Amino acid sequence: MDESTNGNNPSCTGWDNSACEGTEYCPPRCPRFVDSEGVARIARPFEDDDFESLVEMYDSLDSYSRTQGIPPATRSRIESWLSMLVEKGWNLVVEADERIIGHTAAVPASAERPELVVFLHQSVRNRGIGTELLKHLIAHADDQDHDGLTLSVSSGNNRAITVYQNIGFDVSVRSNPDIEMELSMDDPIADRVQLFPAQRKNNR
Repeated sequence: MDESTNGNNPSCTGWDNSACEGTEYCPPRCPRFVDSEGVARIARPFEDDDFESLVEMYDSLDSYSRTQGIPPATRSRIESWLSMLVEKGWNLVVEADERIIGHTAAVPASAERPELVVFLHQSVRNRGIGTELLKHLIAHADDQDHDGLTLSVSSGNNRAITVYQNIGFDVSVRSNPDIEMELSMDDPIADRVQLFPAQRKNNR
């Protein structure tokens, strides 16, 4: 990793890191990635200064983005919900043009198998950013010695269910209107997502 991308202050705007073999200072998964449209991105831990930008992202989501009552529909409730995620869980974000466009969280941080949430702004969907955030979440969960991750998704959200299944999540409880899914850190995906970019060619 270049010094300019170490820690929580990334400054790179473009790269080809496919040959990167990593260092002992790298996070569980290389924070640098390129989305399906060729745009360089960085996934990084949430910082306190990100809060207002994250509220803005959720407040601007279209109605199709809300499922099972989250994110909440009003700004004040969004702020309360995010405050809970920040206080009780751990969070990762992706930003562009000084605004947050993607967010994932696992809560509570003290749980052996915390529940995850992942959301993208509608302007950047279908670019592989959500899948990349999920891979980061898995890598960080394994690094922090969680046993697994859980999630709840609407039974009618076939696209999301397919994405989760392709990552490695299995259905644990199926009931209308929701499906509960889980992923064990014993699953091979937990190791694959932590491979350095140079090791990933045949291990997606």
